[in-house]
Amino acid sequence: MTFKNKGRLFWFGICLLLVPGLVHAYLLMPFPGSQDLNAITVSYYLEKIVMPLRILGFILVLWYFARFFNTDSKRQKLWKFAALVICAAVYYFTDVQYKASKMFEEPHTVAFANALKNKVPQGYVVLGVEHDGVAKAYPLIYLGYHHKVQDNVGNEPVLVTYCTMCRTGRVYSPMIDGKREKFRLVGARHYNAVVEDESTGTWWYQATGKAAVGKLKGSSLKELGYEQTTLESWLKRHPNSLIMQPDNYFATDYADLKNYDRRQPVDKDSLLKNKDSLIRKSWVVGVILDGKAKAYEWRQLFKQNLLNDKLGNTDVLIGIEEDSVTYHAWNRTVDNKQLNFSLNASGDLTDMETSSTWDWSGLCTNGKLKGKQLAPIQSYQEYWHSWHHFHPESQLWHGKDITPKMAKL
Repeated sequence: MTFKNKGRLFWFGICLLLVPGLVHAYLLMPFPGSQDLNAITVSYYLEKIVMPLRILGFILVLWYFARFFNTDSKRQKLWKFAALVICAAVYYFTDVQYKASKMFEEPHTVAFANALKNKVPQGYVVLGVEHDGVAKAYPLIYLGYHHKVQDNVGNEPVLVTYCTMCRTGRVYSPMIDGKREKFRLVGARHYNAVVEDESTGTWWYQATGKAAVGKLKGSSLKELGYEQTTLESWLKRHPNSLIMQPDNYFATDYADLKNYDRRQPVDKDSLLKNKDSLIRKSWVVGVILDGKAKAYEWRQLFKQNLLNDKLGNTDVLIGIEEDSVTYHAWNRTVDNKQLNFSLNASGDLTDMETSSTWDWSGLCTNGKLKGKQLAPIQSYQEYWHSWHHFHPESQLWHGKDITPKMAKL
């Protein structure tokens, strides 16, 4: 082998140190164009070979230094040292500084307080979870940074998740085959967080709970019910709830999400003249019933406050409270009779069939149906582009039912 070819081996080793890690980081972070690629399988297997390729590259570089570096000119030596510095810098950024699990750490301490000792403003939006009489509230601006909190609500293990890139929360059981799993944040695909379970190394989409690649591909995490509401509204219905407190170590990270739970991207876009335009990051409320999915555009929904609808075989009632961020979805069939709702002058729900009055927990408080409870329907707030990606056949309501293909993506 000539000296020239041996020199090429050095640069081949540098490529092995650089390229696999850069490609892997590109695919798992929201760089321009990266999230639009169907590359989760490539990302998964690439992660497994990045380190072996780096080791091979390091061996080639080390071998060259041991055998041939002294024969290089001063200029050649400088170029090679510069290449090594670049490799070290790239490694730091891809595997330390900007690795998803490092960028978005879980809380060092998961602390809770009751309403009397709580330090979280009541106007904050929370994901509320209730199980066996125990209620807990997880503020979005904390979840939005951490992406996931692994906890218990009563005796129920929970994996509480939130992805700011697609603006949606989900709560899952971390139990897989009877064993409680630990999860780490891998990165993102299609602008949705991807997590990996410790035992099988399977990758799961946060927005669906489905295993995208790995040993358990095709499986789904068991979804647990939750509500997205202001802390004030949650405490009215769950006065004994515990509230997740901020981990002061991450105070700066939480501050970066100030007003995240309230301001829409459409309101921040000074170039968009018609704020009612449906854009990629328009908020929607998503519902899945009887095998059918439907999205309700938030601004149009808020204008009406209340919408009587039907999805599949289910009569649906969707409403947004006066605080403009707390929303609900219920089955509006009671005792096998369809009810149609409107808001009275006091802002209370009233069914047209019996003129009974209902509160925003879905409980009838006055009238012929007093004591009856509307059955809640699990619903999700999400960016339109994310909902449409994971539910491509979804119906869309934008003041009226329209074809999703008409929407701007």
